[in-house]
Amino acid sequence: MKYRKLGRTGLDVSEIGFGAWGIGGKQWLGGTDDESLASLRRAIELGVNLIDTALAYGDGHSEQLVGQVVRETGHKIYVATKVPPKNRIWPARAATPISEVFPYSYLMQSAEESLRNLGLETIDLLQLHVWHPAFLAAEDWRRAFEDLKRSGKVRSVGISVTEHDPDSVLEAIGTDLVDAVQVIYNIFDQAPERQLLPLCLGKNVGVLARVPLDEGALSGTMTGQTKFPAGDFREYYFRGDRKKQVVEHVDALLQDLGTETGPLPDIALRFCLAHPAVSSVIPGMRTVKHAESNSALPDLGPLSAGTLAILKRHAWDRNFYQ
Repeated sequence: MKYRKLGRTGLDVSEIGFGAWGIGGKQWLGGTDDESLASLRRAIELGVNLIDTALAYGDGHSEQLVGQVVRETGHKIYVATKVPPKNRIWPARAATPISEVFPYSYLMQSAEESLRNLGLETIDLLQLHVWHPAFLAAEDWRRAFEDLKRSGKVRSVGISVTEHDPDSVLEAIGTDLVDAVQVIYNIFDQAPERQLLPLCLGKNVGVLARVPLDEGALSGTMTGQTKFPAGDFREYYFRGDRKKQVVEHVDALLQDLGTETGPLPDIALRFCLAHPAVSSVIPGMRTVKHAESNSALPDLGPLSAGTLAILKRHAWDRNFYQ
């Protein structure tokens, strides 16, 4: 495993982090807690030292599993978590005042709830789970960030950026209150490269690249007949003719790449790591097999300039979250 600085936090985080949404057991179905715990432990054995979870993942269940493994580990593991919007509406809306989304007292209480779930004294990175530029001038989130850091209960703070809208957080980064951002960045969604990633690099703000496999579209295993369990998030995400669209785009990508570069998931994760602004890539790892394959990626080295040039041609402008 290789490590990078998480922006100005000074934390040395693994290039591959553990995305813990899938182990919450509420929106990603089909796994077990024993399998999730085994995957967490194996990832840590292989050098992963950053786990990203959220209070909303399984209503705290993901945090509880993460905390169990982190507490039993004999060395420091960095934990990032997120405060869900009080109104439980994703994404945030301009017409909704921050008093309904992130009031000061709610932010403080949510941090305490996450600490209880995790069984830890300090959260290494606390992030707002939604964001809208309309929140920028509000005092609640600013004061809560400052007070939580001052108390020692939170080490650094950040924002999880709205799906497919990376520019929405540019002004917030300009306040110098934000230590890190978490943003969708993958072969299909390359929009962060235009403004967000260069700004983060210049301001020394950490970047967690989330959804690097586009919720499974870049796993290389999807077909037009792929089925997901009833109620699984992916059933909604890939509804209608979307699986057919994915197959068409992935087939074109693989044809363009040829046979020289290796499995598509490996290429997708290494694409994210190719940008110098990215601190860590956080794929979901619900199985030991995924933990082992993902953790081995840094040993493969960087993608070639030629491969990156091919990947750049396959940006795909669409939003399956809507």
